[in-house]
This record gives sequence, structure tokens and C-alpha cells, in this order.
Amino acid sequence: MRDNENPLVYSTQTGRITPPEEKATRPKGDGIVRIQRQTSGRKGKGVCLISGIDAADAELVKIAADLKKKCGCGGSVKDGVIEIQGDKRDLLKTLLEARGYKVKLAGG
Repeated sequence: MRDNENPLVYSTQTGRITPPEEKATRPKGDGIVRIQRQTSGRKGKGVCLISGIDAADAELVKIAADLKKKCGCGGSVKDGVIEIQGDKRDLLKTLLEARGYKVKLAGG
């Protein structure tokens, strides 16, 4: 029998053997940070979605915390996108431009 047909799933020395999980990588952006306002699926409450920042998750959390403090509102980081509660696109644009990012307001 070939090894690839029946892979090892249990060993008496180490126990259950699980294949290593492949971590999904986010695609690289084009260098432009986009700020979008979204209300769908949020019961009419608006949030600003900030996407296009090429940074690690830990750095995104720090950026989000700084933006939340300066805006005086809540938010979170989900799948590489920063969510800030409320419609604060103009303030977010000035704050991100001060950090050196090229920013565009996306959507209507």
C-alpha cells in the first residue's frame, strides 16, 4: 500500500496526528486605503470600513485602537478590515493621511 492513500492518523507515542493547517494569507493591496460606509445587515446602524492597509494583525489592532480613541467611538478588526462605528469618514481620512497613507473615500 502507498503512504498517500492511507496517511498516518494515530501514533502510540504521540496520539492523534492532525495535518498542519495552512494559514490563509490576505492579498496585497494596491497601496490605497479605502474608507467605505456600510449599513447593510446592521439594522440601520452605520459603520466605516477601512480596507487596504498592508500590515500584520497586531499592527492593525494598534491602528484601530488609535483611530477609535481619536474618533471617540467603538469598533473592531475583522479579516484585515478595520470597522469604526458611526459615519466619521472625513475625520478618518484626515487621521490616516496624517499617518502617511493615500486615502480614498469609496462608495456613495
